[in-house]
Order: sequence, then structure tokens, then C-alpha cells
Amino acid sequence: MSDSNTTDFTNPSTFILMGIPGLDAAHIWISIPFCVIYALAILGNFTILFIVKIEPSLHEPMYYFLCMLAVSDLVLSTSILPKMLSIFWLNSREIDFSACLTQMYFIHCFSVMESGIFVAMAFDRYVAICHPLRHSTILTNSVVSKIGLAVVLRGSVLVLPFPFLARRWPYCRTTIISHSYCEHIAVVKLACADIRVSSYYSLSVAFCLISLDFFFITVSYIQILRAIFSLPRRDARLKTLGTCSSHLCVILAFYIPALFSLLTHRFGQNVALHFHILIANAYLLVPPMLHPIIYGVRTKQIWDRLLRLFTHKGT
Repeated sequence: MSDSNTTDFTNPSTFILMGIPGLDAAHIWISIPFCVIYALAILGNFTILFIVKIEPSLHEPMYYFLCMLAVSDLVLSTSILPKMLSIFWLNSREIDFSACLTQMYFIHCFSVMESGIFVAMAFDRYVAICHPLRHSTILTNSVVSKIGLAVVLRGSVLVLPFPFLARRWPYCRTTIISHSYCEHIAVVKLACADIRVSSYYSLSVAFCLISLDFFFITVSYIQILRAIFSLPRRDARLKTLGTCSSHLCVILAFYIPALFSLLTHRFGQNVALHFHILIANAYLLVPPMLHPIIYGVRTKQIWDRLLRLFTHKGT
């Protein structure tokens, strides 16, 4: 028996992205907040990059890592939003098979990179607070470059099997992806083969990376808190703790939605599909918007430079 949604070739030329199944009539309305979020993410992250570039006092490890985070956020949000908006606005649901695998790679690769950047930022805060006199000698430009390269290589190499495994599976069922972007498991579930290798590998990568990164961040902040509470003066403790508040906020904004999305995807069989897809979209789109806002508002050096920039233009 044949069906219009089925095919019998190994590698389809295109997939069909459904957007948010069950909420098709509301796609236009859903696109409005997504479009606003994307615009704010682009504006905010480019502003962070511009301010760090023009302000010599911000040429420090903390802000270099912040620039890496901004670039990662720009790539991550741009990997999914343009195609998603074309689905919502133009009903353009087709995506080329190779383009789908490329999108899959960029989404997962830069998500892994972001987690690594948070570890690097936690290490920077640890050195700055626990070893302030040695901060400039420990985190030299050379060391920062090597940390950045390690973060990029880790994300690139660990996620590389995702598209390679997805390409080798035969797709002889349907080409319809019940998602708004080419999420790894959503794609390989369409294969008419045993996909346990892909499933186990993706789950182990996600679990190990989140566990290890969160462990290193927790250890860093345990040492930081010990150093902070050993300070004799209360105002010194509050001031030092304030330098970590931005980093803690962006960590929570990243890991809490990520963990919730992972758990609902793996174990939430009774969760409505449209709810799961909305959570998955929010996990990828909201943090890139929040990161520059959190750092812009809570980091005095960036806020002061931004105010000076607009004040100078106004005068």
C-alpha cells in the first residue's frame, strides 16, 4: 500500500518541515514573538561584539569569552530562524536533504560550543577571584586562544557523527519531519533501519557533556564562594559576588531549558507535540536574546561604554 507521504528511496532529495504541528493556524501569530526575539538577539550580540572591539579596557579574557558566546549565539539563532519564518510566513516547508543535515550539524555543534564557553567563563571567574594577582599571567592571550580552539574542536568533532550517521540510514517511510527545524532524533526517526547507534550516541554525548560541564562549573563556583565568604568586609563580598552574577544568570538561562527540553523529548511521551516543539525552539532562541541583555545590564564596563557611545552621538 502506498501513501503520498511515503517514498522508497534511500536518501530523499528533500524533507518537509511541519513547523509546529497542531498550531498551523497560529503560525503567523507565533512568528511575531520569534521574529522579535531574533531581532533582539542579532542587535544585542552585534552590539556586544562592537563595544568589546572599540573599547581597549574590555580586551580581557572575560570579554573575549563573551565575544565567543555572542558569535555562537548569532550562528545558532541564524541556523534556524530564517527557515522557520519562511515556514510560518510563506508556507515554504521543503528543505534539501544536505541542507537539513547541515542545519542539524550547526545547531548541535554550536550548542555544545556554548556549553564549553560557559566552562571557560567559569574558569576565568575562578582565576580572577581566587588568584587575582596571577590572573594576567595564567590567562594570557595565548592561553585564551587555546581554550577557544579546544571549545571549537570539541563541538565540531563530537557532533560530526550526527550528520554522517543520519546520511547512511535508508529513508523509505516518510519525508515529513514533525518539527520546525532538523533536530537530530526527529530526522533519524524517519529511517527504516535500526537507529540505536544514533540514538545512544546522541544521548550519551548530551548526558556526558552536560554532566561534565556542569560539574566543572559547580567546582569552580564552590571555590569562588569559599573565596568570597572568606573576605572580611560585607561590601567586598557583595561586590565580588556581583562580578559572577551575570555568568550565573546566563548559565541558568542555558542549562535549565536545555535539561527540560532533553527530558521532555526523551521521556515525555504524554507531552503534546506542539508543546515539546515550542520548548525546543525557546531553548535555542531565547538564550541568544537574553545573554547580551544580561551582560549589558549587569556588567558595569559594558553598560558605561554603551552609555558613553550614545551620549557622544547625542552631543
